[in-house]
Amino acid sequence: MKVRRVLANIATDDIAAAKRFYGDVLGLDILMDHGWIATWGSQEKMTVQVSFAVEGGSGTPVPDLSIEVDDVDEAFTDMKAAGFGIEYGPADEPWGVRRFYVRDPFGRLVNILSHR
Repeated sequence: MKVRRVLANIATDDIAAAKRFYGDVLGLDILMDHGWIATWGSQEKMTVQVSFAVEGGSGTPVPDLSIEVDDVDEAFTDMKAAGFGIEYGPADEPWGVRRFYVRDPFGRLVNILSHR
């Protein structure tokens, strides 16, 4: 048996807010929409990973999601312009990533990062 995909499922009464954050600002594609559930993602091949942590590194809380982007500074600028609350960073971490934390519309702490 091989795991093919790992999904995060976030309960909400406002799927339009998910579209704004994950689709409009982060640029993910809508992969499925049944009205009661909508999935955003990318057609690019992605690595399946699940992390377990006691902290988020550099003394930060453990984020609910981590999303790797090609340009973290552009993502930071776009999130600020869209009015989403930045909770950490941007920071260049000693383990080789540049990142920031932002709250999505559902209160989830999202780690937006790129590898240096």
